[in-house]
Formats: sequence, structure tokens, C-alpha cells
Amino acid sequence: MPALSALIDSCLASLPGGLALEWPGGRRGASSAPVRLRLRNRRSLAWLATGQIGSLADAYVRGEVDIEGALADVMAVAAALVGDPVARGARLAWPRWLRHWRSRWLHHRQRDADQVRFHYDVCDDFFALWLDPLRVYSCAYFANCDMTLAQAQQAKLDLVCRKLQLSPGQRLLDVGAGWGGLLLWAAEHYGVRAVGITLSRNQHAHVNRLIDEKRLRGRVEMRLLDYRDLRDREGFDRIASVGMFEHVGQARLTGYFNQLSDLLQPGGLVMNHGITAGGTGNDQLGAGMGDFIEEHIFPGGELVHVSRVAQCLASGGLELVDAENLRPHYARTLWAWSDALERQLDRARELTNDATVRAYRLYLAGCAMSFERGWLSLFQLLATRPNGEVEHGPMRGAQSAYPFRRGHMVGALPGARAPHSGSDSGAVLHVR
Repeated sequence: MPALSALIDSCLASLPGGLALEWPGGRRGASSAPVRLRLRNRRSLAWLATGQIGSLADAYVRGEVDIEGALADVMAVAAALVGDPVARGARLAWPRWLRHWRSRWLHHRQRDADQVRFHYDVCDDFFALWLDPLRVYSCAYFANCDMTLAQAQQAKLDLVCRKLQLSPGQRLLDVGAGWGGLLLWAAEHYGVRAVGITLSRNQHAHVNRLIDEKRLRGRVEMRLLDYRDLRDREGFDRIASVGMFEHVGQARLTGYFNQLSDLLQPGGLVMNHGITAGGTGNDQLGAGMGDFIEEHIFPGGELVHVSRVAQCLASGGLELVDAENLRPHYARTLWAWSDALERQLDRARELTNDATVRAYRLYLAGCAMSFERGWLSLFQLLATRPNGEVEHGPMRGAQSAYPFRRGHMVGALPGARAPHSGSDSGAVLHVR
């Protein structure tokens, strides 16, 4: 115990802002510290002293640790305990070949369906507490610093539509369509015929209700389907995958992109928007944080660096034509979600349970911290399926709808209308 006490004292002295600790038979730190931990057993002390944040977080979910203090202060303490997992590099617990086969085992059809439903089918009303009104569960785009979360999510939807150069009559596939934000936005404001797929029963039912409410049946379809099982003779002019490919698994990424290429018309465009690792040698967050997310939030989720994503995309038959890093936008998005959840903790517990709420409190704030510090990143990758027609297209050699200029991505002034509006739901938010 003396050695552990010395470790605790050294740990507390190095932390920014201060931390107060209580455990059976002892305490450390100033009572006025902005962050206070109450530990119900001494085992948690060892995790704190050695920076095992994932184990501490798991103990918090199980009620063995209580945390008091603003989550921003809590995460500053956590970051100091963790250090820099990107600088530390690769996890060595699993050899590369074993990680590959584990990834394949984790991501067959039934297991993927179970893992997706574990996360997304918790409770629709719970997610509605802290998401924007459209329930867009992915990184927003704060084109202007004073945007609300709802405005920034609309700006993100419009950014994706403009990058894909959507126009009336095109067929759009939305892979992992969530609660239908992009699917319905594209149909209502850009006049596309849209098909969405999901493995979540809750999301499938929710979007189909919206399709009927908005009288879009016949123009928009939502299917309960694995991406590997989608067959379509007509093909799609455009494909979007937003916040979904994190569930694919690194061992199956090339096959995933090959499937998208097969579904895409020659010359068409595909957008892959998703979380990537902050470093080339990190397949999950360090200090046990990745294990915590695997256990309580996203079973089966795997991280790869954007360079690996680009390699798999090319191996799948697609040409990368544009890449944009939205990392700080996701940090701000996650803090907005975290703040919204904090304002409604009692209602969140009524809808789910205390353990779920505890897990999501740490998950949202911890991910916000990780994006701020560059431990995680978020990329929009725009790609084409070259059609081989060198002479035709927006530019000689383009071999696709992509003009190899970025003017269409910049958009119009705020408040301008979209190229097409199929409803009277209001002006589309275009941003500079």
C-alpha cells in the first residue's frame, strides 16, 4: 500500500486543476478540487495510478466509482492520465494477422446486425433527447462559428449533397441511413429518388413513418438490409455512407468498397464520411478507452487510419478525388450532444437505466476530448467509379461526374435555396 500511495500522490501532483479522491479508509487532494472521485474499493486506486481510464470508466458504469464535476474538467484530468496514445503507437497485444482474423470473425452478417442493434436500438426517445430535431447522428459542419447544432447538421447534410452534385431524378443510395436525415433531405431538397438501408429495426420503422408522413412513398424507400445483401439492377448514380463504415471492420473494408463500386453507375460519385484513427499505428484508443467503448457502446467498432481507408477504397475499384478533415467539427458536435444529455439526465434514466446514462456521459465527453486532441479524426472521402471515357465529361480525362474543381462544394450564400425543392419545408441552408 505505501508504494500505491506514493503513486497516487505523484499522479495527483501532475494533474491540471486538481483532483480530490475518497476511498474506504482514505482520501487525497483538496476538497475544493473541480473534479472529485469517490471509489468504493481500493482496486480502482491502482487503475487511477496507472492511467487505466477504461477500467475506471467501466467501474463508473457499474456504480463502483462516482464522479463529481463538470465533464470538461473531468476530461482534462482523463487526458492528463492517458498521455498521448497516438504518440505511443500501435497496440502490441494482438499480432497483425490475428487482428485481421479476429476482425473477420467479428463482422459476419448476424454478428454485425446484433452489434448495430445493441447500439442503435437502445431507445429512440433517448437519442432524441440530445440529438438535433432531424436526429443526425454524425459529425455536424459548423460553417459559421455561431451556428446552433441543428443549423450545423443541416449544413452538413447540404455539404454532402453538394459534394455528390445531386440533381433531380438521380438515384441515391444511403448506406447506414440512420434516422433518415440525409435520405429525406436529399429527396425533399434535391429531388432524388432515394434508397436507404439499415440494420437497426428502430431506425427502419422510424424512417418509414417519416416517409409516409411526408408523402414520399414511391420516391424514398428504407430497407432493413445488410449492405452485402443489396442487389440492384439499375444501379445508383450517387452513394452516401455517413457514420457507417466504422462498423464494417478493417478486414472487410476492401470488400465493402468493392460492393459500393459494383452498385455505383460508371462515372458516379460516392461519399464515405467516417471516423478514422489519429495515428497510423493505433487500432483503438489507448489506456483501455477503446475496450470501454467496445463493451458499453459500439461492439465490433474498429479504427483505421485514413491512409488505410484510401488504400482499401482504391483496391475496391474507386478513385479518390477529394478528402476533407472535419475533426474539430466533430469535437464541437460531441460537446453539444454531451451538454444536451447533461441537461436531461433524469429523463434519460427514465427512458433507459442509470448504467446506460453513465456510459453515454463518459462516451460523448471522452470522444469530444479525443477529437480535440487528435486521437481520433473524421474524414469525408469523395470517390468516383471511372467510366473509361477519356474524351467526355466535365473535363478531359475526368472519366466521371467529378469536375476536378471544388466550386460546387463551396455553395451559395447562407439562406439561398437548393437547386430543387420538392416540398414547402423551407429554404435550404447553403453556406460559404
